[in-house]
Amino acid sequence: MKEQIQKRLDSLTKPQGSLGKLEDIALKMGLIQGRIPKLPRKKAVYVFAGDHGVVEEDVSASPKEVTPQMVLNFLNGGAAINVFSRHTNSDVLVVDAGVNFYFKDNPGLIKKKVGYGTKNFTKERAMSIIEAKKSIEYGREIARHSIVNGVELAAIGDMGIGNTTTATAIACAFGIPLKDIIDIGTVITNEQLNNKKRAVEKAIELHKPFKDSIDVLSKVGSYCFGEMAGFLLECAENKIPVVLDGFPTTAAAMIAYKINPKIKNFIFAGHKSLVKGHSVILKSMELDPILDLNMRLGEGTGAVLSFSLIEAAIKMINEMETFESANVSKKE
Repeated sequence: MKEQIQKRLDSLTKPQGSLGKLEDIALKMGLIQGRIPKLPRKKAVYVFAGDHGVVEEDVSASPKEVTPQMVLNFLNGGAAINVFSRHTNSDVLVVDAGVNFYFKDNPGLIKKKVGYGTKNFTKERAMSIIEAKKSIEYGREIARHSIVNGVELAAIGDMGIGNTTTATAIACAFGIPLKDIIDIGTVITNEQLNNKKRAVEKAIELHKPFKDSIDVLSKVGSYCFGEMAGFLLECAENKIPVVLDGFPTTAAAMIAYKINPKIKNFIFAGHKSLVKGHSVILKSMELDPILDLNMRLGEGTGAVLSFSLIEAAIKMINEMETFESANVSKKE
């Protein structure tokens, strides 16, 4: 199949490889679909929300109350992710994986709450082994529901004050040096950045995670990270492409990747975040970001913006004329 898709790309009226990453995207989408790729009939972004106990260590600029407030903003259609999703004709679904708040039923809300926020991992496990496994299974259930509803291209986003501290701890637990990834998520003070560094160091020293996904998730993860990992695993097994967003979603992808490295064949990196740890994790999974817009918002914004380029790549391979059909001489 790879040869067939590449032959189609090379037959189009352009110098071979001249459309760069767009050709790589078309090839990867074709390999996922098992054919010359077709446009997805339905697209959706799943924003996984949860509270992180580590916020007790003063690691974030915003108070934890912002997590449920932003979930409500998503549901009311007022956030950046809503604007960009409307622009790309994509659905927005918010997953309550572990927000410390009770939400009323809403058509755009998926209630898969494992608990009302994780514990402070500088003092104890973030969650139990049972909760870690449950979060991954919940993520798989969400993916299965997505597939049944006809979603053919998905993205994952995140919302949760303290999530970049959790993402940093996960990456460190898998062996990435803290100095290579410690960074701000939102704008924080030097003191808060030092608090973040100390929190991660303390957690790794306390728990000594041994690079097993369930162990890492239970010790320094969060419910939303587990659900994102489960979502990625299930989508990959069903050949549904998923676009990652920034640092937290990519740290969740590490959890899934350590369970099944083949998931990288079914995921795209929507963009490269300004958070320096993001590019480090992407490289560890050999993923090349589609966009580089100096973004660091989260929510799935970079992932959804990349939908347009993924669709452009698919249109290119299907709609361009070949040298033969256009009667254009091809350089031998």
